[in-house]
Amino acid sequence: MPKVSVYNVSGEQVNEIELSDNVFGVEVNQHVLYEVVKNQLANKRQGTQSAKTRSEVRGGGRRPWRQKGTGRARHGTIRSPLWVGGGVVFAPKPRNHGYTLPKKVKRLAMKSALTSKVNSNELIVLEELTLEAPKTKEMANILKNLKVEKKALIVIGDKNEAVIRSAKNIPGIETASVNTLNVYDILKYDKFIITKDAVQKVEEVYA
Repeated sequence: MPKVSVYNVSGEQVNEIELSDNVFGVEVNQHVLYEVVKNQLANKRQGTQSAKTRSEVRGGGRRPWRQKGTGRARHGTIRSPLWVGGGVVFAPKPRNHGYTLPKKVKRLAMKSALTSKVNSNELIVLEELTLEAPKTKEMANILKNLKVEKKALIVIGDKNEAVIRSAKNIPGIETASVNTLNVYDILKYDKFIITKDAVQKVEEVYA
């Protein structure tokens, strides 16, 4: 079982915690991570791109000039894709880019992402994270104590509006709860900060 230090909001080590091998100690599967991230990005796409084909562009009801005798190339309509202002060949139309992946693949990707954070020493476990009121300065001080200088994802066990609002205005900092945690966000941020109770909930769900 991998062992990691547990810190308080002052950045001091107060304890150690053993993480589950079934969640934080699996073999990292790079291909599964790639497939799940690609799936998440595809599902996020709006799919609203649209352009007109030659049958939808206005005008072009008659031939621009006669077939023969002009010395120019023959044309049947000014709305041909060859003309400026004409239709688009294989024009994109609104569609759904989303698709589904097997649940087992998603679970393996989540475990691989969490394990990768442990392996690269990017996992920070907090004893607890509670704020009485939304204070951006207080959250910034906590991150400074934890020596977080780049992008970080803060995972909390229960929804805490004060924590969420305190982190909202800090560039590169995002909050998530256990039930909204996803592979793309875990890999996107440099540091993965998670509370002790959130670790237990993650292990309950994915062990």
